[in-house]
Amino acid sequence: MAEKEDQLVGEFPFIPQQERAQQKRNALLKSGQILFSSKGYEQTTAKEIAAHAGVATGTFYRYFSDKRQLLMYLLEDKLDQFLAPEPDWISNNPERVLASLLETHGTRVRNSGIYHVLPEILAKDKELAETIQKAREKIHAKIFSKLQKIKEQGLTWQDLDLEMVTWTIMILIENGYKEEQSGIQINYRELAKIICRLVFPPEVLERLQILLEKTL
Repeated sequence: MAEKEDQLVGEFPFIPQQERAQQKRNALLKSGQILFSSKGYEQTTAKEIAAHAGVATGTFYRYFSDKRQLLMYLLEDKLDQFLAPEPDWISNNPERVLASLLETHGTRVRNSGIYHVLPEILAKDKELAETIQKAREKIHAKIFSKLQKIKEQGLTWQDLDLEMVTWTIMILIENGYKEEQSGIQINYRELAKIICRLVFPPEVLERLQILLEKTL
């Protein structure tokens, strides 16, 4: 996604080399992250970001074309982190492994501070929406490929369309993180259980659990 992200960020008006100037730019980035997270994208202005950083509004425009460019820089190289992680199905206890993966990913999303800004700007930013959709399609392909492998081993429901199963898994995970941003506590073990029941028949999960117990 690097090439597309470069287009999203665009060319900066000025890239500082001196330490003092870098500190001002970093202060603007930090202030943007805080204000976007607390107030939302539309309710935050370049003037407010500059004031929060303790610099003049003109200084903001010395380093960034507008607040969108600042936000795109904050999002750069992080878009994949906001999307569904790739489950590891080849495990003696896929529920436990997936729950741990989801919790780790959820913590990373939560700590980013700007995840909940995405829905607000996606509706108005076609380029960003296209970039995220392409990222989702890549993740879909990876999850789908892993599901195909375990289906060939006879571990999945044989009558379900794996394309739909993959999209359903991604939607469940992504909507779960949206709920968490709304203050609803996520039970990662229950979410993992639902996803695993979607993938594995009960007898397969039971067999995997027996194998786990034998290895302990």
